[in-house]
Amino acid sequence: MGDASLYNDTFTITDVNSEKYERVSRLKGNTENGDTEFTLDINTDLYECAVGEHIQVLIASTLSLDGSKDDNKGWRDVGRGEQTLADDWDYVCHGKIYRFEEGDDENIKVFVSFGGLLLYLQGPYRKLTPLRIDYVYLLIRK
Repeated sequence: MGDASLYNDTFTITDVNSEKYERVSRLKGNTENGDTEFTLDINTDLYECAVGEHIQVLIASTLSLDGSKDDNKGWRDVGRGEQTLADDWDYVCHGKIYRFEEGDDENIKVFVSFGGLLLYLQGPYRKLTPLRIDYVYLLIRK
């Protein structure tokens, strides 16, 4: 039991690149205080974003409201017939953290794959170190 939130922040989208794929855009953005930057591939059929928009990003270890692990369920079974974190968010996906790298000064880089859609975060070690687990949920809303 506990809090499922590993990372939560608001980003301003600075670039949207839709040139490479038909239904996927690569978003780039920064947190409001500028200490963390992200690059995210997103399915534009499900969720469209534009430069200048603000999105809230939550990375969680589980979708359970009480923070309990969902180890006994597959990710598709989470939330069937029960309220979950996903109910309050517009875009939700499940993925694997596959790489960490040391960055400049006190920064680290985190790489996550959501079935081929990638997320890259670079920011302060103290903010991103809770992401040192294997599987996470990405939740986004405007």
